[in-house]
Formats: sequence, structure tokens, C-alpha cells
Amino acid sequence: MGAMAINRKRPQDCMNVSRVISDSPAKRSKFSTRPVPFFAAAARLSRYPEAKTPLAREVHAPCRSRRLELARSFAKVSVNDGMGNVLAAKYEKAKRSALSKCRFVVEKENEKEKGVIDVDATESGEPRLRSREDWSVEEARGDGDGKVGVREQSTASFDSELTNEEVKVVSGGKVWGSETHDLSSVHVYRKLLESVGRRSDTINRLDFEIELNEKRGETLNLLRQKKEFVEEQEVPLEPFVPLTREEEDEVERAFSANRWTILVSHENSNIEITGEKFQCLRPTGWLNDDVVNLYMALLKEREQREPQKFLKCHFFNTFFYKKLISGIEGYDYKSVRRWTSQRKLGYSLLECDKIFVPIHQNIHWCLAVINKRDKTFQYLDSMKGEDISVLDKLAQYFVDEVNDKTGKDIDVTTWEKECVKDLPMQKNGYDCGMFMIKYADFYSRGLELCFSQENMSYFRVRTAKEILRLKAE
Repeated sequence: MGAMAINRKRPQDCMNVSRVISDSPAKRSKFSTRPVPFFAAAARLSRYPEAKTPLAREVHAPCRSRRLELARSFAKVSVNDGMGNVLAAKYEKAKRSALSKCRFVVEKENEKEKGVIDVDATESGEPRLRSREDWSVEEARGDGDGKVGVREQSTASFDSELTNEEVKVVSGGKVWGSETHDLSSVHVYRKLLESVGRRSDTINRLDFEIELNEKRGETLNLLRQKKEFVEEQEVPLEPFVPLTREEEDEVERAFSANRWTILVSHENSNIEITGEKFQCLRPTGWLNDDVVNLYMALLKEREQREPQKFLKCHFFNTFFYKKLISGIEGYDYKSVRRWTSQRKLGYSLLECDKIFVPIHQNIHWCLAVINKRDKTFQYLDSMKGEDISVLDKLAQYFVDEVNDKTGKDIDVTTWEKECVKDLPMQKNGYDCGMFMIKYADFYSRGLELCFSQENMSYFRVRTAKEILRLKAE
């Protein structure tokens, strides 16, 4: 039977380690020495949960120490619990109240009356002293038992004169300091500062208005001076002659022409202006190279037509400066040396009073002038730009030109290099070309630049008319 019991097939429930042993503890000895079957030991162990390590706390922000919080709460309790601490707290409270209500008491040496100085600022800003009668002053006093009381002290009227007076600060039943000090001037000064502080906003506002009005006055004076200068200069009528109805119609027909139609052809400069190129003279148009070069050629023809009326000038085209700076080091005189030969120009460049050089700075037109008459190199930008490098290259060019044509060395180190600032300025982003050709027009006349942005619409129509008729006036 024993062999059968050992070799018999185990039931399914014997393999379950969580099975509860059905043997009663009463039937089993408490300290049994019998070997325990494996499945019985496994069943016992399954009763106890597995030990799990606690999860680590993830700290997202600084935390206060519990020990400090307990200490603080204990401190609060200990302070509020003790009777001595309660009296100390009341004393501190009464002390703060007394300090906030302290008053300056004025004692006269020969009088028993007491008063309080009250300084009010008059309308003129000066302090005014006056006395107040029956003005109570609270005085803090401390008793021996730790209690703090407050008693009232009445003051009488006093004279506003502070000569030979002693001012004392009374608080807590005694005078601060072992000695009495004359604080009348300090008190008055403090009141004056408070009065001035109340008026600081008004003073700042008035200062701003004064500064603003001064700047407006300076601007009006400048405008008035410019207006008087223009009136004294007697602006000529020739640059501003109104166009006739016939001339305006002629320009309008040219603007309506086919884009491929050749409107004008200039033989001396070999420039043709088509309907498409002519459109740049419309309002808001950017002037192109052909229109600028043709107008410069017309200005030269005008001077040759009436030499006694205009200065002797030379007008380079828009490609001259680009060619001059095309060298490896940003300068190449040899590339433009033949542009100014006597045979090609019909005159000597060195005889000219002014030499005009159009400068195209990416999308902006400027004008440079070699002013031999005044021995200056000028740079004119309708947007007040400055480019000294342009003037340096033109100065070097002029030295090389004189040396090449005459064999002489000229010294231009004493010549002034000027970025002209007192000139008409453009107020948009498309009239720079018109300003540039008008700078050359007025300078070649020997006139000051007496025009403005308001004249640009007229100058566009007039320039279009002069190009159509191939004659600058």
C-alpha cells in the first residue's frame, strides 16, 4: 500500500501552491519534527506577500524641511503662550503706535505754552508757519508692570517766529536724545521737500512743455530763415516755367504709345527711347540709364548752345563710375583713360568748372561732383547718405587724369571732401533719379538747389517734354 501511495498519480489540486492545507492545527503537534512536504511549505510561504521596495519619491521642486516647520510652529506657540511674551508683543505694538503719532513740541525758554509747527505751502510755493490751538498730541508712556498706556497732551497756540526756540521730539514719555537740539530748520526743510514732491508732476509736465515749445520755436526760426533766404535769392523762373496745354497733351500721347515704338533717337549719344523706356517718367517710376544718360547729354548741348549763360561742365554717363571701380583693387584708371580724349570730347576735361558723375548705388541714384571751381569733391544723396569712398576714388581719378593729359602732378590733398547735407530731400522711395538729374541741372546753371519734393511731379512732365523735343531748357 505504501508503494501504491508513493507512485500514485498526483491530483491537480496538489500542484497548486496556493492551496490551503486542510489539516487542522489541533491534530498536529506544535513542535513537529516530521519532514514537511514540498507542496506544504510552498503553500505556507504563499500566505505572506512578497516584500516590495518602496518607490523612490520624485522631487519636482524644493521642499521645506519638516523639522524647520515644526520648529517655527513651536516657536509661535511658545511666544504666544507665555505671559511675558504677550506683554512684550503689546509693548512693541504700543511702541510702534507711539512712534507713528509722535509730534514735534516746541518749548519756549521763557514761556510755558507749547505748540506744534504746521507748515503749509502757499500758492507761491513758499512755506507758511501757523499755530494751532488745542491740538492734542498723543504721548506713549510705559508703566512698571509692562503695560503701555496712551495719554493726551494738549498744546496751546504759539508765535510763528522760531528764534531761540528748542524743538524736541516727544515719544514714550521722554525726549529722544540726552540733549535738546534746534530742529526747527530741519522741520521746515522737510515740509518744503514734501511740498515740492507734491508738485513734482506739475513741474515735470511744465518742463516738458517748455522744452517742446523751445524746439518748435527753433524749427520755426529755421524755416523762417530759409524762407527769407529764398526770397532774397530771387528764385529764377526758368526752371519752373509752366507747361502749356499743348505740351502736356504731347507728353500724354507719348505715355500712351506702344512699348516698342521708338519715340526719339539721339544721334550724338546714340540713345533711343522707346515707349517702354519712356514709362519711367510717369509718377512713381524709377528712372533708367537711357533716360538719365540722354538728359545729361541734353544738358551738355544746352551749355554749348548758350555758353555765356551756363557753366562749362562735363557730364559722364551712368556707366563711367562702374567702369572706374571695375578693377581688382576697386579702381582701374586705364579702363576709362580714353573716355575723355580731346578728339572724342571736342574740349579738354580739365577746362571744365564742374564734372558730374552719376552714381547708381544698387537701387538708389546719387550724384558726385568734381568741383574744380571751388576745389571740392561733393557727394549729393537725396536721402542724406554718405559714401566717402566715392570721393576718394574720384580724387585719385582726377590726379591720374591730369597726369595723363598734361604730364603734371596735381595735389588735391587740400581739396575738401563734402557730403552735402543742405539740399532738397526726397520723401518717397522712387524720386531719387529725378532729384539726381535736377541737382546736376541747377548746379550747371550756377544756382542753389531751390526746389523740393513738391516740384517733382512738374519736373517729371517737363523732363518728358524736353526728351521728346531733344532740347533741355
